[in-house]
Amino acid sequence: MPIEQQSDSAAAPSPAPNAAESLAGTGPLARLGRSVRSALADITPLREHPDYRRLWFGQAVSGIGQQMTALAVSVQVYALTHSPFATGLIGLCSLLPLVSFGLYGGAVADRVDRRKLGLLGASGAAVLSVLLAVQALLSLHAVGLLYGVVALQAVCFAINAPARASMIPRLVPAEQLPAANALGSMSMNLGLTIGPMIGGLFIGLWGFQAAYIVDALAFGASLYAMWRLPAMKPEASPDGKRASVLDGLRFLRDRPNLRMTFLADIAAMVFGMPRALFPALAATVYGGGAGTVGLLTAAPAVGALAGGLFSGWVGRVHRHGLATSLAVAAWGFACAGFGLAHHLWLALALLACAGASDTVSMIFRNTMLQAAAPDDMRGRLQGVFIVVVAGGPRLGDFESGVVAQLTTPSISAATGGLACLATLALLLARYPSFLRYDSRTPSP
Repeated sequence: MPIEQQSDSAAAPSPAPNAAESLAGTGPLARLGRSVRSALADITPLREHPDYRRLWFGQAVSGIGQQMTALAVSVQVYALTHSPFATGLIGLCSLLPLVSFGLYGGAVADRVDRRKLGLLGASGAAVLSVLLAVQALLSLHAVGLLYGVVALQAVCFAINAPARASMIPRLVPAEQLPAANALGSMSMNLGLTIGPMIGGLFIGLWGFQAAYIVDALAFGASLYAMWRLPAMKPEASPDGKRASVLDGLRFLRDRPNLRMTFLADIAAMVFGMPRALFPALAATVYGGGAGTVGLLTAAPAVGALAGGLFSGWVGRVHRHGLATSLAVAAWGFACAGFGLAHHLWLALALLACAGASDTVSMIFRNTMLQAAAPDDMRGRLQGVFIVVVAGGPRLGDFESGVVAQLTTPSISAATGGLACLATLALLLARYPSFLRYDSRTPSP
């Protein structure tokens, strides 16, 4: 046999491994693996952008600490007063500063270096956590002091949050904003789920001061992340005017797509929020006590965390207005179904679905705010976002409580979900362009 033919025949079997690899790559297990990877949260922003990675990690750590403090303050106020009303006042003490300073914090974020403003807000919150630790160590038993510190913490948050959120579009490219916001929702929900559990453990073992001290130390991660950022001065306004709250509201008046991001969330939170009904439903429908209330309260947070964890698909969606509308509709259906559910496992599943839907809605709404708004307006719009996010659920608590008093808790939950759907339909009829919003050509 000629040498050339020997070489050819010797080389002939070599393609077999490549064929096997190709077959393995298209087999059911390989396809399943790719499907799972594509479903999980896209961590590209964390992998490719060190500044965003540090900011995300700092927020995740400090968020856990803040939730530890929130639990500790509630438990301490109740321990001092034995009054549910006094404990409920904590929410009012935080709501008023959030609503009032949220708008102005956003306006300030459009005037000054956002990095420095974020440092100021985080530093103030860390100092307040130290103050809480000191009062606990000294056993001051001053409820008024706790209320005052909670109000000041809300002020610091209202200063820090718009600055931090308006920096994200400067840290990651536009096509990665959905993934970045999904990761942000995960860090927030990690704090909401892990923080109270760790806080309860620390309080039980070492007292209130332990939770407060850990919170103060946790702010170190956020401060370090802010410190490492480059300067984040907002772009100059095209008309050269000084940033004001009223200008931000006027901007929204003429931008129906951005305005709808807020109106859709208000419809969901004011009419569909069933949180205030959990104690009554636990006792009257599910025959449980505090443990059942805890399960009902945790279910939306677990669903929200799952929604962020399995958010790998959000970057492939361009119709953000349509996606937001579908998510809000899913929230309304889930809440209406929750009101009709008479089995605890079904109620928990529906609440988890509602939490996941809320995460999806938040991802796309925040992305629209960051992508469709000019840089000189992002701080003020994030301030409005904070007011809506803070005020909507509390108005929802009031609405659901009033309807439950007039009817029953189950009817209140069911009709609230249906009212959310009806309001969403009316809003979409009024602003049909929202359904056509495309992230590839963002239009406010």
